[in-house]
Amino acid sequence: MPDEFRSPIKHHLVLHRIDPGQGIRRFYSLMIERDLFGTIRLVRTWGRIGTKGQELVEIHADEIAAGQALEAVARVKRRCGYQDL
Repeated sequence: MPDEFRSPIKHHLVLHRIDPGQGIRRFYSLMIERDLFGTIRLVRTWGRIGTKGQELVEIHADEIAAGQALEAVARVKRRCGYQDL
């Protein structure tokens, strides 16, 4: 595929939280992507490690807004005990 058709956005962050004492094994994935129509999307996926999990898609005006939203969510998750994978 020629480079002009590929999305220039390459941002994907995966966090995890594992606490065997409490039986917690969770993941949280954040990915910025551009769909076929050029819309900038922040895809949030979360759940128990080993499962498909749940997904939420947010539409953003541009890559900067999506990046700021990604960082804000990641900051909150890190405060809750999630760590970068």
